[in-house]
Parts: sequence; structure tokens; C-alpha cells
Amino acid sequence: MKTITRTVWILSLISLFTDMASEMLYPIMPIYLKSIGFSILLIGVLEGVVEAVAGLSKGYFGQLSDSKAKRAPFVQLGYSLSALSKPMMAFFVFPLWIFFVRTTDRLGKGIRTGARDAMLSAETTKENKGKVFGFHRSLDTFGAVLGPALALLYLYFYPEDYINLFYIAFIPGVLAIVASFLLKDKKNESSSEIENINFFSFIKYWKQSSSEYRKVIIGLLLFALFNSSDVFLLLKAKEAGLDDTWVIGIYIFYNLIYALTAYPLGIFADKIGLKKMFVFGLIIFCLVYFGMGLTTNLYLMFVLFFGYGIYAAATEGISKAWITNISKAKNTATAVGTYAAFQSIAAMIASIMAGLLWLYFGANVAFLVTALATIGVIVYFLALNFSSEDSKF
Repeated sequence: MKTITRTVWILSLISLFTDMASEMLYPIMPIYLKSIGFSILLIGVLEGVVEAVAGLSKGYFGQLSDSKAKRAPFVQLGYSLSALSKPMMAFFVFPLWIFFVRTTDRLGKGIRTGARDAMLSAETTKENKGKVFGFHRSLDTFGAVLGPALALLYLYFYPEDYINLFYIAFIPGVLAIVASFLLKDKKNESSSEIENINFFSFIKYWKQSSSEYRKVIIGLLLFALFNSSDVFLLLKAKEAGLDDTWVIGIYIFYNLIYALTAYPLGIFADKIGLKKMFVFGLIIFCLVYFGMGLTTNLYLMFVLFFGYGIYAAATEGISKAWITNISKAKNTATAVGTYAAFQSIAAMIASIMAGLLWLYFGANVAFLVTALATIGVIVYFLALNFSSEDSKF
């Protein structure tokens, strides 16, 4: 069986173009928001709320995708919404408009994520999940290298001209939309036969899921409760003395490390076990956050962002591969979406909590609290045991 199939390539290229558009804006987003009057706390609330909307919609649309045994239409609509939201950000600077546009962008992600990951999972076996999801994350993240690099180049010639970047970001978004229409659903996929689906009906899946699934998700959610938005890392870099150009540069560096290591770490995860690789990533995350809380040294900042790239490569795709390995094929989108829905609420809490800790106690305390909490999550995962051979990781 060919490991990296046509569908995997198309999905990976779509993600590359979309991330190029999104990440062109991501590193300048906190800077832009502060320039139009957003406080640190309001940025935390914004990021938390929009991620919550995205996550909750992932649960609904993931289950809807499974019930209809359709993947491609959800992928196409989701990527289209995200692309269209980019130029909308430049129209007005009113806080409510910014919330609406960011929510539209994240809603697109919510619509497509479960269906996309189900399509990826359908192209794999349990023995190569890490490799395929790692490959997808690698190309996805190369978009996060190219996007900020283009933003950096543009801002070099047009300093602080953030508005036009929102229009430029629409171009790779259109490429993603075009590529999405090359996708085709498999004819032999069976539906999960779910009736009367509403926005929160995915919660029922939690009760029906296997004990292995619930054990893994609980650990992932514990971590999500303290893993705030990456925006705070960029603000920390800014606080350490980096100017806007270097903030974008260090973000490109982080994504480059992530992109280069996601695929090989995915292959290695298939050999040693997905759980071991994920725990390794958490250990790196813990060290990075301790470092962020204890230093403002600019040279160490680059070392920490290098480590953060390794952490992301060892956990992002691996967690998706892990979830799909412990889920039935007909419920894959629901399994991914249900996790994402609960995770979004945890992420909202984490970002708001980080904003409050930063506001009242300073950046160092915010990072140290997260690092200490992650130690507990690592212990939880190390203590996990699974009853069935199919859940051996």
C-alpha cells in the first residue's frame, strides 16, 4: 500500500496554502490588535473565545460528516470560509467586527477539521498513522514558514502597513479553495447512522466511546487547560526586547523546526509508540515554559523556540494519529471533533487564565504555572494503561 497517497498530498497542500495565509497574519496579529487598542487581557479573551467556537463546531460538524459519510464538502466549505475571512479583517477596527471575523475564520476550521482528519485516517493503517499525520503536519507547517517570511519581507519595505497584509493573505487562501475541489469521497465509506444531530449531540459520543478513548482525551484536556495561545509566546519575545521584525523571524524559525521534524518524528513514533512520543513532546514543552518563565536572554529565546518546534512536531500530529487509532473508522470525524470541542473550552480557559496571570502577576508567573501543571500531565500519561492489544502504544 502506498503510504503517501494522492489524497494525502492534496490535503497536505491545501493545509500548506491555508497556513501560509493564516500564519502570514498570526505573528503580527497581537501587534496589530494592540495597535488598534486591544489590551493583553482582551487579546486573551478574543483568542480563547474564537478557539472555543472553532472547537465546539468541530464536534458538531465532525459528527455530521460521519452521519452522512461525506468528507469532501465539509473540507471545501471549511477552507473557503477561512480564506474569505482574511480580507474582511481589514475592513473595520471595531472590537465586535474583529470578534466576528476571527470567529468566521475559526468556524471554517471547525467545519473542516474532523472531516479532513477522517480523510487522512482512511488513507492509513495503524502501523503508519504517525508517518501520514506527521507528513501532513510537516507540509501544513511549511505554510507557517512561508507565510510569515512573506509578511516579514513585506513589512521590511512597508513598515507597520498591516492592513494590506490581510488582502495579500487572501491569495494563498484562494489556492487552497481551488485545491480542495480536487478531493473526492470514497464510495465505500459507511455512515454512522446518527439521528437528530444538534450542535451538542456529539457529547453523547463521549458516553458511548471506549475507555481507552476517554483515558487519552482526559489527559489531552488536562494539558489543554494550561496550554494557552502561542500569542503569549510572541508577546514574551517582544517583551524580551525583540522588535516586530525579529518577533516574526523567531516565529518563522519555530515553524521551520516544526516542519522539518514533524515527518521524521511521526515515522519514529510508529516504531516506539505514539504515547511515548507524545510524552517526549510534553517534556520538551515543560522545559520551554520553565525557560520562558526564568529568562529574558535573547539568545536563549531562540533556543526555547527551537525546543517549542520540537514539542509541536512530537505532539500535534501524534495526538490526531493516537485518537484515530482508538476510534472506529465510521466515527473518526466524531472522535476527533468531540475531543476538539472539549479542548476548545479548555483552551479558552487557558488563554483567559494566562491573560489574567500576566496582567496581575507578570509574564514569568504565567509561564511557570503552565510548566508546573504540565509535570502533572506527564505523570498522568506515564501511568496510563490500556486493556486491549489494539490500544497498545
